[in-house]
Amino acid sequence: MARTKAVLGTGARLADYLSASLLARVIPAQVVNEVLDAHGCNTQRLRSFPAVVGVYYTVALSLYPEAAYEEVFAAIAQGLAWAARAREPVRISKVSISNARAKIGWVPLHELMRRCCVPMAQPALHPESFYKALRLVAIDGSNFELPDTADNVDTFGRPGSRTGVAGYPQAQCAVLMECGTHAIIGANLGPYRASEWEVCLPLLEHLKPGMLCLADRGFSGYEYWADASATGAQLLWRCPANRILPPLTELSDGSYLSSIAPSGVGKVQAQERAITVRVIEYAMPGLPDGQPRYRLLTTLLDPQEAPALELAALYHQRWQVEEVFDELKTHLLRSRRVLRSKTAELVRQEFYGWVLAHYTVRWLLHEGATRHRIPHPELSFASHLQLLRREQAPSGAFPPNAADPAPAPLRPRAAGKRQAASHTHREQA
Repeated sequence: MARTKAVLGTGARLADYLSASLLARVIPAQVVNEVLDAHGCNTQRLRSFPAVVGVYYTVALSLYPEAAYEEVFAAIAQGLAWAARAREPVRISKVSISNARAKIGWVPLHELMRRCCVPMAQPALHPESFYKALRLVAIDGSNFELPDTADNVDTFGRPGSRTGVAGYPQAQCAVLMECGTHAIIGANLGPYRASEWEVCLPLLEHLKPGMLCLADRGFSGYEYWADASATGAQLLWRCPANRILPPLTELSDGSYLSSIAPSGVGKVQAQERAITVRVIEYAMPGLPDGQPRYRLLTTLLDPQEAPALELAALYHQRWQVEEVFDELKTHLLRSRRVLRSKTAELVRQEFYGWVLAHYTVRWLLHEGATRHRIPHPELSFASHLQLLRREQAPSGAFPPNAADPAPAPLRPRAAGKRQAASHTHREQA
């Protein structure tokens, strides 16, 4: 029996019935359809597992890392059950899920991240996310393990170990995050052996004028600095304490102006291409594990507008990016050591779904923090993740006789640290 054809360019689609889900509040179904259409991988017929559902499914994989493939689908399929006027969601086999994911690929998930993962903080409501009207962002990289398959090893590589090679292949990722909200606004995935800057370089498209980017000392080379400063964003990066930076102009706050130049070129060309930077040096004697001396480079050259002491204190917000990696690896992956996907294509797809899932949790926390005027650090990422896991499945359900599937306004609850304990207690009970 032939399937019923549906025109997907205009009008209602099955994806519209998912529009009340919490995921679709952050990743709108209309945007998902636009991206799938643009990449030629949208569903051309009504099926039990349309492509747009496959996108939400890939995001949900990171919300339910301990659940089987089929159970993850059931958690997001309530809208499809309503569309089919069924009592229960349709059941999908693991093979059908794998085939649907393969047809979608990873590029649409990457595009959705670019379109949906945008900065959240507002200057009037979240002043801690800004410095002198500059939005604080940080960039850094990390590694994570993958399933031990030939395709993953060939594409991403395997680190060495004292006994030969490590047990699992690894990929290297880089993220650009908004410091105040921990929202990831850019991410990229690369091979384990790639240089850290090579993986970070694509994230520069997310840097904009009006941002102040914080980074660790691995990024202080001339080419890196030139590429990043060309975006119009301001920079505050740590650099090695032994780097030769001769003082050119002493400034009133103890910092000084110097210059950095490209290597491997003639003296005249190096002088022509030299970039003026401001150097801030300081010590933290009260820190047990601190370094003898810290050194920062910045594009903020005026000590009156940006005093050295303020910038030195500000730089340490960069460590919030480490908290983001902990949220990704510890809280979202939970007990899983590796991602699920067995091929490099689906590893990339799962990675960007992972980023979108993290952004969704952070959006929920941000909505609660803004509504109740609570600072973001006082709210628990883990408890909001549990809230999203509990509410996601019911949020997609509609009454069978509903005439209009339009979603009711979401009223997120701000789940703080005390509430996290009570949530956990109820779940265990």
